[in-house]
Amino acid sequence: MNISSSAFKNGANIPATYTCDGENINPPLMFSDVPKETISLALIMEDPDVPSNVRADNMWNHWIVFNISPQVVGIEEGIEPTGTHGITTSGKLKYGGPCPPDRRHRYFFKLYALNTLLDLPEGVSKLVLEKAMEGHILARAGLMGTYARGK
Repeated sequence: MNISSSAFKNGANIPATYTCDGENINPPLMFSDVPKETISLALIMEDPDVPSNVRADNMWNHWIVFNISPQVVGIEEGIEPTGTHGITTSGKLKYGGPCPPDRRHRYFFKLYALNTLLDLPEGVSKLVLEKAMEGHILARAGLMGTYARGK
């Protein structure tokens, strides 16, 4: 399974359009080679480079969506996918772009193919989602971009 973006390559800079310094909209994403037996997809975007004085766990969750149809082959720029949205660290139920306070951070887009629909309500945390996915992951894929705010 693969996840990619036409806006940036894996390991490259995320354009400012998709950050708090731009339009703060999600980048376009493409999914491929999803296993045929997939019942649902889950998508998590996270930043593990948060300073410990901001978050003790060094993690900021920017986007959480699950119960996405396996027929979805991607997400259009600036369009929230159909699915159930989890709560981000900023308390929102939608995409929140990179906005690092100190230096260049890494942003991981993680796609999971699951063998079930998850019986979870809107607004669950990433931790609750990850626990519910245990034992149901058929495949996973990742895309990483970086971003640093201009000085």
